[in-house]
Amino acid sequence: MKRSLLSPLPLICAIGLTACAQQPAQPPEPQASLADELVMATLWMQSSGEYAALSHQAFNLARMNLDRALAAPEGSDRRPPAIIVDVDETVLDNTPYEAWLIANDENYASDSWAAWVDKASAVAMPGAKAFLDHAASRGVEVFYVTNRDDDQRDATLRNLARVGFPDADSEHLMPRTDASDKTARRQQVAQSHWIILLMGDNLGDFSSGFDRATAQARRAAVNAQANAFGSRYIMLPNPAYGDWEGALYGGDWSLSDEEKSRARRNHLQVWGGPATH
Repeated sequence: MKRSLLSPLPLICAIGLTACAQQPAQPPEPQASLADELVMATLWMQSSGEYAALSHQAFNLARMNLDRALAAPEGSDRRPPAIIVDVDETVLDNTPYEAWLIANDENYASDSWAAWVDKASAVAMPGAKAFLDHAASRGVEVFYVTNRDDDQRDATLRNLARVGFPDADSEHLMPRTDASDKTARRQQVAQSHWIILLMGDNLGDFSSGFDRATAQARRAAVNAQANAFGSRYIMLPNPAYGDWEGALYGGDWSLSDEEKSRARRNHLQVWGGPATH
């Protein structure tokens, strides 16, 4: 009986009555997964020759600049030479942790990160060990200035020693104890050493002057000091995470996944598309 009552509907719709012309309800938008959005960046870092090439390029450039500085006529600065390097995604590769986030549809969390750090299993970035060994052979001390927490000091030292980096000791490892700003720690090294160059994957690894509220302001600050990059500042590529991402959110990391995903897309500079006639 229900079937007979419904049977006229196709005929009625066929003759064009507007009541039957309603569009079906649109499915709800899928929930944003920030882990999914991390896939391409992590794949590029783990698998592409281009990423390895950029890492080698950075360390080769650092070596040339280091040797040039050491060969320059000695000036009034007789402090022992040193370089400052960041740890994560600068000399140690943490992409297996990023891949774990993707595989488990998780976002970064301090507890899972701490578990990864405690494994002390990160491998050296391409070119990192050869460069740091070269620096040590020239009598240059290596200071590891990192925003890993101080309670991760022992695990970090184990990791640095496991990959065979020089100066893998508490004197040369400077983790975060309070603020993430590295200025005070850099100044502490500068009091006793001649800092030849700095290496990092985040602008804050070089100067707090790059810590601006917006992505546009950060880029403008870089352009204003363009000559420093490739000479005193050596940048490693990191498309997976960093302060650049926080700038997209106006510094508000408490945004929901959907809000973060929307903020990312809102910062895209979109082509208008092909002309229509």
